[in-house]
Amino acid sequence: MIACFSFHAGKGFMRARSAGVNGDLAVADHWVENHKRDSWRRQAKASGYRARSAFKLKQIQERFQLVREGDFVLDVGCHPGGWAQVAVELVGEKGKVVGVDLEPCAPVEGAVLLTGDITDPMTQERILGELEGELLNVIVSDISPHITGKWDMDQSVALTLVADVMDFSLPLLKKGGGFTTKLFQGVGVEELIRAVRPHFSSVRRFSPDASRNSSSEVYLVCKHHTPWKAPKTSLRQRFEAELDVVLGGSEIADEPEPVASSFKVLKKKTKEDIEER
Repeated sequence: MIACFSFHAGKGFMRARSAGVNGDLAVADHWVENHKRDSWRRQAKASGYRARSAFKLKQIQERFQLVREGDFVLDVGCHPGGWAQVAVELVGEKGKVVGVDLEPCAPVEGAVLLTGDITDPMTQERILGELEGELLNVIVSDISPHITGKWDMDQSVALTLVADVMDFSLPLLKKGGGFTTKLFQGVGVEELIRAVRPHFSSVRRFSPDASRNSSSEVYLVCKHHTPWKAPKTSLRQRFEAELDVVLGGSEIADEPEPVASSFKVLKKKTKEDIEER
């Protein structure tokens, strides 16, 4: 990078030089990030995976041993199929993998991939039909909402979507089962985690090496499902109630106490008042 320097001596020159150095550092960081991303892409291609995100699930599995041979797995947000490929490898021939996504996904041998909205009752019925009355051992979710570019809105929608996915799928999860889902760091994450904790004996955050350095994503890894501890209210209701407290609530207090004040309204003198004096 070439910096433009002023002929003026002193601070002007130093500012220009400093700007050039900072710019060089930004370019260098960007290059490292792109190189890292391309490295995972190359590894994915060489390994036969459809996306670099496959390595995120592999790294979660390596750390937490979430999936076992013979397990029934639900893959939420399965497009383009990288996680389904890894899940099929992990469960083996005796296991089963059912995936669902809004976008159609090319077939993955050994998995059943459905197209639909997991929050839609019709899609939920199709998932139940594929399970044929069996309960799940593991739920893996890499789901994300459609990004609008408005960070606060996107992050809020993403957390609500996770809560909805859990409300549908946790009743289908066996005692002792596991769940992992992507979260975007920001307001509401701690509240969502508190809502999740009663459902599992272990709830931890994990950032796979395959995630981008610049990404705010983190994975919530939940193990040892404890359905008997589950509150009666939905997870989304509890999450939103916690969030309302953090954001200041949405209700106005009834009948506020009157407060004494020495403030008086002075009446403007009229022409008649002046003449009487």
